[in-house]
Amino acid sequence: MLLQFSDPAKLKTKMCVFEDKFIARDSGTLEQLKEITSRRRVIEESINETSSITDAIAREMSGGLSSHTQQVLHKLQQYLPLLENFVSQVDMIDYNLRIVQWTSDLKIRWSSALSSSSLFHLRGPKFFQIDNLRFEVGMTLSLYGAFLRQRALEIISEDQVQSATFFREASGVYQYLAEEILPTIQHCLPSERPPEVIPSTSAAMSLVCLAEAQAVTSMRAEEKGTIPSLLAKLHYGIVELLNESANYLHISFGECKDMSSNFLEFLSAFRALHELMSRKNLAKELMSSGQVGVAIGVLRYALTDVKKEMPRENSWKLVFGIEIDIVAETLRKFERENEIVWHKKIALRDELPTPIGTRIVKSIPYNPKKWERELAFKI
Repeated sequence: MLLQFSDPAKLKTKMCVFEDKFIARDSGTLEQLKEITSRRRVIEESINETSSITDAIAREMSGGLSSHTQQVLHKLQQYLPLLENFVSQVDMIDYNLRIVQWTSDLKIRWSSALSSSSLFHLRGPKFFQIDNLRFEVGMTLSLYGAFLRQRALEIISEDQVQSATFFREASGVYQYLAEEILPTIQHCLPSERPPEVIPSTSAAMSLVCLAEAQAVTSMRAEEKGTIPSLLAKLHYGIVELLNESANYLHISFGECKDMSSNFLEFLSAFRALHELMSRKNLAKELMSSGQVGVAIGVLRYALTDVKKEMPRENSWKLVFGIEIDIVAETLRKFERENEIVWHKKIALRDELPTPIGTRIVKSIPYNPKKWERELAFKI
């Protein structure tokens, strides 16, 4: 079972008209600027839910894709190469005040999906404007990573292998953001900034996606009858990935304290759930090797600890409840067997084994595609 958390995909943006602000020197450049604007506008309409086209036309425009998530991914894959080329062409121009002014006039504005003030603003989402073209690249890639992750969540029940692949691709996008894009705009960020533009937030999201990929892999391993000792390590590997993610978020708090409480609760719940699953499988392995008192101790303390982490979100609470019932029934079975057969002393907390984690998933690196087209501006 995997906790569902869709907030990262709830980004919104305002319109940008590139050809109105960047003055083209020739008709070819003008057409390319119009194409960038057009490609961006269909993304804007999709995520802002302002599109007036029918579902049938949307499917036709995306080559037959019926899922909204797939359609947005298709649109992003068409826009990103144009955007990457545009930014690289502007970068080739030496520092020029007119380019700086054009970028400012473009008014690149995005909301945040990981900021509490953006999600719960009284007049709708709060928009952040940062006058740097790499802000546009960064937020568009954040959207791309979020929708790859969203697609992974959609298909878990039908294709676990492909779901894990989408999570790994999303992890690679966030890693690329953290290492290549976001560090280049830190010097121009205002004091009020969305969490998405902070490298450590993207690094944290990359690890969350890896943890989700390993969770899907663990589900598949359990269905195939993998031995409890390995399952315990796989689940605790998820805990370790989330601990590492939390460390990056602590860095983010120093730069942006307006982090969504939903996101933080999700991470806490995700970690607690898989620690419980790890201990459940560890107890099964201990029981099979004759360490009855230790196995019972592991389950007792696992139940005590997880109940302190019960989330408020109803769908997450339901998942917790199912897993807690399974662990509680396993504990009752072990205790009955110990009373009738073994009569072993129950281990105390400081006598319990330290969990060991194993990581078996890796990010799929994001390699940006760039359409090589020359642009000429009147400067």
